Amino acid sequence: MKTIIVSNRLPVKITNNNGEMEFRQSEGGLATGLGSIYRQGNNMWLGWPGIEAADEENHDEITARLEKMNLYPVFLTQEEISLYYEGFSNETLWPIFHYHPTYARYEQSYWDSYVEVNKKFKEAIFKIAEPGDTIWIHDYQLLLLPGMIRQEQPNITIGFFLHIPFPSYELFRLIPWRAEILDNMLGADLLGFHTFDDVRHFISAVSRILPVHTSANEISYNERVVVAETFPMGIDDKKFESLADSSEVLENAAALRESFGSSKMILSIDRLDYSKGILQRLQAFDILLQKNPEYIEKVFLYMIVVPSRDTVSQYKDLRDEIDKLVGNINARYRTLNWTPVNYYYRSFPVEMLSALYKMAEVCLISPMRDGMNLVSKEYVASRTNNTGVLILSEMAGAAKELIDAVIVNPNNVGEVYRAIIEALNMPLEEQQRRMQAMREVVSKFNIRHWVKIYMDRLQEVKAMQGSMQAKHVEYQTLSLIETQYSRATRRIIFLDYDGTLVGFKSNIDLAFPDEDLYNILQQLIADPANHVVIVSGRKYQTLEDWFGKMPIDMIAEHGVWQKHKDSEWIKMPGLYNQWKQDIRPILETYVDRTPGSFIEEKSYSLVWHYRKVEEGLGELRANDLMNTLRFITVDRGLQMLPGNKVIEIKNVEVNKGKVAATWLDNMNYDYVMALGDDHTDEDMFKVMPETAFTIKIGSNISAARFFLRDYKEVRRLLKSLALKRSVNV
Repeated sequence: MKTIIVSNRLPVKITNNNGEMEFRQSEGGLATGLGSIYRQGNNMWLGWPGIEAADEENHDEITARLEKMNLYPVFLTQEEISLYYEGFSNETLWPIFHYHPTYARYEQSYWDSYVEVNKKFKEAIFKIAEPGDTIWIHDYQLLLLPGMIRQEQPNITIGFFLHIPFPSYELFRLIPWRAEILDNMLGADLLGFHTFDDVRHFISAVSRILPVHTSANEISYNERVVVAETFPMGIDDKKFESLADSSEVLENAAALRESFGSSKMILSIDRLDYSKGILQRLQAFDILLQKNPEYIEKVFLYMIVVPSRDTVSQYKDLRDEIDKLVGNINARYRTLNWTPVNYYYRSFPVEMLSALYKMAEVCLISPMRDGMNLVSKEYVASRTNNTGVLILSEMAGAAKELIDAVIVNPNNVGEVYRAIIEALNMPLEEQQRRMQAMREVVSKFNIRHWVKIYMDRLQEVKAMQGSMQAKHVEYQTLSLIETQYSRATRRIIFLDYDGTLVGFKSNIDLAFPDEDLYNILQQLIADPANHVVIVSGRKYQTLEDWFGKMPIDMIAEHGVWQKHKDSEWIKMPGLYNQWKQDIRPILETYVDRTPGSFIEEKSYSLVWHYRKVEEGLGELRANDLMNTLRFITVDRGLQMLPGNKVIEIKNVEVNKGKVAATWLDNMNYDYVMALGDDHTDEDMFKVMPETAFTIKIGSNISAARFFLRDYKEVRRLLKSLALKRSVNV
């Protein structure tokens, strides 16, 4: 068994030096963190090596040399790079995910290429993947890959991590292929994001766009449970700590100090992108010099912008705007010995960056939207003397962790300007207090910690999925159930009604018991060792009409009403139903909008039924209704339960599991069985003893130990058990 890491690019740079290919491993944060995985044993990292597929004569040599580094290439053509990477990835997904929808282009050719390249990655994976392997996929270029792999290998372990923000539902829904993207993302077992906001946006999108059931951060889809969770990415803190005190960095820092004298440095490092807030940062610095001329020759902005896609119109325009604004500021404020903005449009080696981190009194990081932003963490890790001030945008994922930074809204240029003044004048003691706290966070939650907690959680999710994959009751299981039934002297059998004992009818009043069901129940209760309990969401009056003359215990409305055989109905104390006047009007609006849906009112609950609604429309409206009610119900102490073609709102105290547990407390049973078909029955399964035969109807994702496909299989099982009694008499 091995782990295969998959990303758009391999962590390697291949250069052609006079006909000789040179291979140099990348030193980026992700490459460093995942090095502990892909360099071990027969683990692999799969991705595009940066060489066009046209250079076919070099493919075999490149592949052979990469495999020695535990790397495996996926070669892309120039057209694929243009349409899949520069097109769909960076002109459709990137602007939407970074909240710039006006820049997004929805070209069918982009999407078609994106699908084909994701398929190409899938085929490459299957050349090296084996049963039992773990596949960890990274970032927005490969959103379709988890689902494509899952389709061909249903049991393989798949992790996915998104390194950019996930947008709110209102933005994500703009993408024409939104459902296909989400459907394939849910092929993963564990979906990782940088912040809780990203997780929340993702769950909101899947619950509104796809017919899925979500509970907290768990998503039930295609008979699987998928988990979406927050894993803030860290850096190699030790690397930046040791770099800061290396001889080369100290020499660079001394040279910088000699160039700039006693002036205070405000450091800004970004890739050229409209999501980075570079123009707003320059505007704030302009205001600083304009309103506070005493800072002239005392402070300077050292701004590095790393080139990126400047042939694309938006990026070219942005670069031109930056050039104009920098030129304008320098033209107005420059003196003979001082330049206010030292602007560099190029990348720097890490030793120079470390020297800049070491020297800068202030680091200004103010993106309009960013997944994490590791520059802020690199600055903090490099400040080994615990001085310096970090100004950080609240829109960067890092702001959720580095709470001792000066946090700003990058859209508020005045606020950024005031933050610069605060940073320049911050007392040394406060600088040290803030920086020390941030350094502890960066050290504890480093890149190694990020990799470990993600991989540990992935294994936990697979174990949870395994425990929830209930087994179908086939010959061997049936034999076990029957054998223990025959040996037992005191049995209790909990039976849900709708979907368990009878099939679903479009009209709920037509789902009454038939002669066959009455015969089965009569045979079961004829055995004095059996104690039969019907546990239903139905009204107690309905259950009384149907089963009141039989010596059967009944639990109605999920536990609101209870009746032991030969006694009267008893209501659970302490319930109230005044909340109905607030909830019912909301349900009525959904009835008006959804032909075929209707409301059922019970003593202490309201139920919205959509069993008569057109397929697809009902699920869509149900998801919308649950999102509408989610916060209203929590505020009123209510519980919202999605069932089979129903959504029920009831008091939070009402729970099938709690009531069923009271039946178990009263007697010492040596055989316990519980059967149910929907979400409400999960509470009942969870309170049953480990030895109980818990059986979910219609799904194998359950806390139950076993499952049956439909009510017909339930009846066959109950008939076979009833016959066992007659054999033993």
